[in-house]
Amino acid sequence: MGRNLLTLGSIMRTTTPLLLSLLLAVSLAGCKTLDKKKDEQIQKPEGSLADQSGDVSFQGFVSRLRKAVRARDKRALASMMSMNFGYSWAPGGEGPGVFDYWDNHRLWPELEQTLRQKFVPSGSYMVAPAAVAADPDYSGYRAGLRLVNGSWRFAYFVSAPPAGSN
Repeated sequence: MGRNLLTLGSIMRTTTPLLLSLLLAVSLAGCKTLDKKKDEQIQKPEGSLADQSGDVSFQGFVSRLRKAVRARDKRALASMMSMNFGYSWAPGGEGPGVFDYWDNHRLWPELEQTLRQKFVPSGSYMVAPAAVAADPDYSGYRAGLRLVNGSWRFAYFVSAPPAGSN
């Protein structure tokens, strides 16, 4: 009987390191898969944004933005805009002065209509309408939203770029 225990003990001593090595090899193989996924994310072209239209935070932001535009709530809109909000292709067409510009050019209805459209990714922005991303010659107004430090911001609302500016 003592001889069988000794044999069982020696078997355990030789197989335990083998089992641990096998377990370690399997777990490291799993890590390589995660590294490949991470590499794929890193290799994504810089400045491109995945479609965020299904994201809850994006949907919430768009909903609040649409509501603020309908109410012409300039205070709420200002808090949702990027610091260098673009509203005109003309020199000085970014930053402060956007609400006066919209009032003077009667752009509130156009803004409201544009924001009702579906947003799609285009570079580092989510843009509306979708035609902006699909058609380089799109000639209507367009709106762009962008992630800034993890928060959505209203980045621009402009007409088509002037001819010859592309």
